Amino acid sequence: MIRIWLSVVAVTVLSWLMKASAPLVIAQRKLPRPVIRMTALTAPVLLAGLIVTELGGKQLDWTQLVGVGASGVLAVAKVPMLVAVAGGIVATAAIRLL
Repeated sequence: MIRIWLSVVAVTVLSWLMKASAPLVIAQRKLPRPVIRMTALTAPVLLAGLIVTELGGKQLDWTQLVGVGASGVLAVAKVPMLVAVAGGIVATAAIRLL
């Protein structure tokens, strides 16, 4: 049992070090434009991956499709990603209540 917790702590510390290393290495340098554009697309790609894995193995529920569509429309409208996801959740809940 102790080995499992030591492994969890080690992985956590390594993860923190890896996350902290990027700002330390980059320091005051400006990132190239392609890198900035690529990192800006990270949130939508992660959201799309989550949607695919959530909806992948099941029969498609049309209320989920409405929620995903609402989130997509809000994301295209340049709304912050958290607000877009919340909008999709609200749209799905509203459709299910009706």
